[in-house]
Amino acid sequence: MSDTTSTLADWERGEIARANESDRTPVMFVHGLWLLSSSWAPWQAFFEDNGFVALAPGWPDDPATVAEAKEHPEVFAKKMVQQVTDHYLEAVAQLDRSPAVIGHSTGGLIAQKIAGEGVAAVTVSIDNAPFKGVLPLPASSLKSAAPVLTNPANVRRGVSLTWEQFQYSWVNALGEDEGRRLYEEFHVAAAAVALFQAAFANFNPFGGDAQVDSKNPARGPLLLIGGEKDHTVPPAIVNASYKIQAKHNPGITEEIIIPDRGHSLTIDSGWREVADEALAFVQRFVE
Repeated sequence: MSDTTSTLADWERGEIARANESDRTPVMFVHGLWLLSSSWAPWQAFFEDNGFVALAPGWPDDPATVAEAKEHPEVFAKKMVQQVTDHYLEAVAQLDRSPAVIGHSTGGLIAQKIAGEGVAAVTVSIDNAPFKGVLPLPASSLKSAAPVLTNPANVRRGVSLTWEQFQYSWVNALGEDEGRRLYEEFHVAAAAVALFQAAFANFNPFGGDAQVDSKNPARGPLLLIGGEKDHTVPPAIVNASYKIQAKHNPGITEEIIIPDRGHSLTIDSGWREVADEALAFVQRFVE
């Protein structure tokens, strides 16, 4: 991809250059809706302490900070799943070594799409948004998505959650004090169209982007992680995703459901439990 069509920001190119200058295996983190790439900072430090070089590109044109994002929610509008996937694929193409890829929520869907392209050394998908063929839509998932999906006009907008909505969909497994801290520290608006695409993955016209090539034999090892109490992506969605991947792909496919954890499991005080599982899986397949 030429510079005239590149979507990578200078800071993202800097992360790629740093990874290429290292003799370590890169691990690339992919964030989902309602977060920025900075939400991966503890994970990046943890994986670097364990011998990897970490990078966490944002979505195209993401604001630099949560404060900036809250001032300009409109910048999140109209970002589509394949557009964002292509952004990460561009980053992968510029790496000298195939990365481990770790994604959460919509980022978990994107991580599986990247794996389906055969360019990931190993993939960990956490609380992945559904893709085409994943049929369960539990009531809690529909309720979590309702603030966006009940207004079709939102498809062109960046949409924020109220505290009450965030409490139900993200931090239901936490105490209120920690939940409110996470809401203030991490929550930003989300590209509503990407949620429409995932929620209606099995229907046109939204389903086109939310497709995963689960049959590519070059997909590599894949771990799917879910949270037992996740309202946004309940275990039924993770398990259905696992069954599709395990049935159609010769690569190693494993699933872990972590007890008593909600959708905030990558950013809350128990993040290390999840990171430990991801690290152990990645270390089985790359140095």
